[in-house]
Amino acid sequence: MTLANAIAADGAMTDEEIMILDSIDKFLETDVKPFVHQLEHDDEYPQKIVDTMKEMGLFGLMIAPEFGGFGVSTLTYARIIEKISTVWMSVAGIINSHMIMAMTVQRCGTEAQKDHYLPKFATGELRGGIGLTEPDAGTDLQAIRTTAVRDGDDYVVNGSKMWITNSGSGNTILLLVKTDTAAEPRHKGMSLLIAEKGDGFIVSKKLEKLGYKGIDSNALTFDGYRVPVDRLIGGIEGVGLKQVLGGLELGRINVAARGVGIAQAALDEAVAYAQTRKTFGKPICEHQAIQLKLGEMTTRTYAARLLTEAAAKAYDRGERCDMEAGMAKYFATEAGLENAIEAMRIFGGYGYSKEYNVERLYRDAPLLTIGEGTNELQRIIIAKQIIARNPA
Repeated sequence: MTLANAIAADGAMTDEEIMILDSIDKFLETDVKPFVHQLEHDDEYPQKIVDTMKEMGLFGLMIAPEFGGFGVSTLTYARIIEKISTVWMSVAGIINSHMIMAMTVQRCGTEAQKDHYLPKFATGELRGGIGLTEPDAGTDLQAIRTTAVRDGDDYVVNGSKMWITNSGSGNTILLLVKTDTAAEPRHKGMSLLIAEKGDGFIVSKKLEKLGYKGIDSNALTFDGYRVPVDRLIGGIEGVGLKQVLGGLELGRINVAARGVGIAQAALDEAVAYAQTRKTFGKPICEHQAIQLKLGEMTTRTYAARLLTEAAAKAYDRGERCDMEAGMAKYFATEAGLENAIEAMRIFGGYGYSKEYNVERLYRDAPLLTIGEGTNELQRIIIAKQIIARNPA
């Protein structure tokens, strides 16, 4: 039993949670773990893995049962993402972007949008992610320039997006646009559209990355792309930023869970290696310098998991949890990065070799400190919220 399983077993879990988590373990052991090294090395999209995920219903994890999903809690979802990330973080990313899109429709969409899209999202027939970031607008989403101009029963979209996950292999993107470029404050001119691929929706470039291989990240161009008006989320213009922020809370909990997964994987690798590698006549785990590292790594992993689960529980309660999600995302992703670095140091030269998982963890971890809002932004959010919640 891994340290992650020990903690999960110690918490309150329903029979459904246990069944789903067990099925995830079997899926990872049979369908993912044997193929990770080659797929990651070749930066090859894991189509067979995705097909299995569709068969298992993983693209409907949080979608309500009435729409064909499992309706799992955010806490269960976070535990699933952690498990997946201990084996291959890219698979967790394939689910995450899709789930943010689906849950935004479930939370903010019209009844017609829910009835039409959620069953297709649950099966993976329609699959994709969110189109927020642009070449000159990442953390400052209000600076986006992609426009959607009403023309009869359509919006005509022009602009570009950057770093859009699942946009190559998928077929649907939740697109943040400006429907009123003159609005003040700027967020009142922003809207969300459900954008299915079609004429004028151009995947212009696959982006090469340091890590996070296999999953597709692309630059998109929209040139006279037409979206029917009934695909405006909620049927209301000017509330797109507000609608997407709830999705980002979920996304940050997901990224935090990925950070826990990376931290746990690095710890597991380091603990195993330290007991077999010998220097000066004894296993290196008996050297105090290594023990200090393992003690810090273990504590970081446990603390990151507790913060992530606390944020997930707050989200499940329907509470505002931007501070809780921010703390989890900030701490857990830094824990993943620090543990990956320490694992490489424990492995020494072998940690730098592509034959070992540690090298991949070292390349994957830094992304987590940047994606879904940089960790610098998270600290600002945390500070503002703690002040707002505790007025002098």
